[in-house]
Amino acid sequence: MDRLKGKVALISGGARGQGSAEAKLFSAEGANVMVGDILDIEGKETVDRINDARESAKYVHLDVTSKDDWDSAVIETVRSFGKIDILVNNAGITLIRTVEETTVEEWDKVNEINSKGVFLGVKCCIPAMLDSGGGSIINISSIAGLIGMGNIAAYSASKGAVRLLTKSTAVQYGPKGIRCNSIHPGVIDTEMTRESMSDELKRQNVLDRTPLGTLGTVNDIALAALYLASDESRYVTGTELVVDGGTTAK
Repeated sequence: MDRLKGKVALISGGARGQGSAEAKLFSAEGANVMVGDILDIEGKETVDRINDARESAKYVHLDVTSKDDWDSAVIETVRSFGKIDILVNNAGITLIRTVEETTVEEWDKVNEINSKGVFLGVKCCIPAMLDSGGGSIINISSIAGLIGMGNIAAYSASKGAVRLLTKSTAVQYGPKGIRCNSIHPGVIDTEMTRESMSDELKRQNVLDRTPLGTLGTVNDIALAALYLASDESRYVTGTELVVDGGTTAK
């Protein structure tokens, strides 16, 4: 407990799945949390559940592709909690298409959310972090940002961009007290992945490729984010934390 005592976190895509798990865990560890999402009903429900345990969370509507929304989210977080110590760029979408199958519109949409959305979060939060003397930025990428995976062309490109934006940010802002790391989940059991593994054969194929033989959970990612958000990782920046059950070890 209290691994984030006194810290303030802004989490995009915090209404459900990994983002919701991160918000709940961060609050339980002592942080004040601003939950941002476009899913207003689910986002407010997540905040209500957090506040039932400890009055420590608020919700803000956040379309990660909108700089105006990011600016508003930063202003509201600072207004509500006084500062920003932690940013988790969690919002994202997936698309199962080969290069040939992917339309220009689909490519733009995936990269707009997954890549530009992360860039805007980093860009807009850095001034607030500098004002408070530093902070920790955690960008949720994917193992698809590390290795070639055949039928997710736009998704892989967007997650690879997140990986190198993370490193660039770490190099540039490390001297100013801001750390920046990326988390690279394997296949995590969420609503999004359940849709892509709707039949048992697809699910079994994923399990067969995973040395630990099971899917990850949202709490596995939340715990990784907690480490990077805390002072325990004070000497960790510009790196990839892979949480994939051993998939990329093959």
